[in-house]
Amino acid sequence: MSVLHIKNVEQFKKEVLESNKLAVIDFRAERCGPCRMLGPVIEQLAVDHEDVVVAKVNVDENQELAATFQVSSIPVVFFVKDGKVIDRVVGANPPTVYKEKIAEHNVSAKAAA
Repeated sequence: MSVLHIKNVEQFKKEVLESNKLAVIDFRAERCGPCRMLGPVIEQLAVDHEDVVVAKVNVDENQELAATFQVSSIPVVFFVKDGKVIDRVVGANPPTVYKEKIAEHNVSAKAAA
């Protein structure tokens, strides 16, 4: 599965908040060096975890979403399940950090194993 590029609040509600899957949301900006470093990690998460919604939100283009999630520094990755934030990771971290969070929070993957 490929990364969703969230363009507006309506798409975010439909693709993330109304989904029954775990969602991994990367709040980022093109002007941000650490965000660009994290980009390939997020892309690979989407490939490796087809049972998870993986999305990017550009905070410059989606200020309303950034404000709703109280994004004060980027990059920040939120983990959302059943419409609620259940975890977050601030900064550009190694891929294992995100994979561990997905394994911890992805109940559907645990049930299938």
